[in-house]
Amino acid sequence: MDIRPITPRYAVSPQISVEDIPAIAAAGFTRIICNRPDAEVPPSHQAEAIGAAARAAGLDFEVLELTHQTMTPENVARQTALAETASGPVLAYCASGTRCSVVWALGHCGALGADTVLSKTAAAGYQLDALRPRLEEIAAARG
Repeated sequence: MDIRPITPRYAVSPQISVEDIPAIAAAGFTRIICNRPDAEVPPSHQAEAIGAAARAAGLDFEVLELTHQTMTPENVARQTALAETASGPVLAYCASGTRCSVVWALGHCGALGADTVLSKTAAAGYQLDALRPRLEEIAAARG
């Protein structure tokens, strides 16, 4: 399991498995957000299986399937709300953690600015510099 914190309350990870849930709970996460569409994974790694294990361990589990086409302002806002309304730290996962990092960056660049967002994602191992023009556009529109 490769959990990469972006902030103290939001971390990202590549695909997790049912077997990872106890360690995720032990690490103090209170909510897991699945950003990976079920079509990308076998049944053993689909949201239903992971979600059942998460709920059995006392964790909140939310599904927000994201692709390049569904990275809409509405879904960015939904991801931000899911993270902000959690009772504690959140772990979001997808294939590599990149989508979870991108949706976080898009949702926070208005408040933090492109430089800070890119610094935080880079520190977690995600080089999102190609997003800079979009992040700056969003930040300027909100600023």
